[in-house]
Amino acid sequence: GMAREEFEEYQRQLLEEKIERDKAFAQKKAERATVRMHLRDKYHLAQDERDDAQLHVAGGAVELPQELAAMVHSEEEEEEEEDGAGAFAFLTKLREVDLPALRDRALGTVDDVKEKCVLM
Repeated sequence: GMAREEFEEYQRQLLEEKIERDKAFAQKKAERATVRMHLRDKYHLAQDERDDAQLHVAGGAVELPQELAAMVHSEEEEEEEEDGAGAFAFLTKLREVDLPALRDRALGTVDDVKEKCVLM
């Protein structure tokens, strides 16, 4: 077997490796939480307290890797480009929708399903 000193050194080494792995894992979790927070903010969704907790565990502000930051920012730029003309174009197209015809079509589909489905 191992001498006591070798065993203690081995245990210390294992513990140090585990600490490093845990730190790296916490950092990755915090980076993912940061991306989720950015995306929730971008799409005006409710934030999740768990993401804040993961950032706190990692030590506060987390620096995103370049590829993740680029992904978040490129999506933001696309949305900003669409916002100007996109919202207006959507509203213009919405005016062209024949709502009574759409309603009648939906009700007709429901009636067809009712005829085919005994449970309804």
